Amino acid sequence: MKSRINIKIHIYELVFIFLLGSLIYSLIEIIFRGYTHWTMTVLGGISGTVLYCISADRQPLVFKAISGALMITALEMVTGIIDNIILKWSVWDYSNVPFNLFGQICLPFSILWFFISFPAIFFCRFVRSKFI
Repeated sequence: MKSRINIKIHIYELVFIFLLGSLIYSLIEIIFRGYTHWTMTVLGGISGTVLYCISADRQPLVFKAISGALMITALEMVTGIIDNIILKWSVWDYSNVPFNLFGQICLPFSILWFFISFPAIFFCRFVRSKFI
């Protein structure tokens, strides 16, 4: 019989990761775009929290990175629909990027999230080791 390790994640870990994800995501946007929007800060926190939970799973690293990229892309789609389509805030527009969906998400950025997920997952493991 296989033994299964049950990893508990505490609320203070999630709050810390949310704040850290918010900061890192916003800084990435500021470095590459020159500015960010407050909704991207919230999206960064949620994305960081999702990656933190994914990193606790016992799946292979590549599967975790694929899951991370898909989850962040899905979160960007939801945020894009709310920010750009419903509220018409024009936070971003990927219409000119190849393989985009309604100008809200695109394949090149999904691939980028896949590669960013690797160091993020290792960082999440490091953070988790400090909480345990």
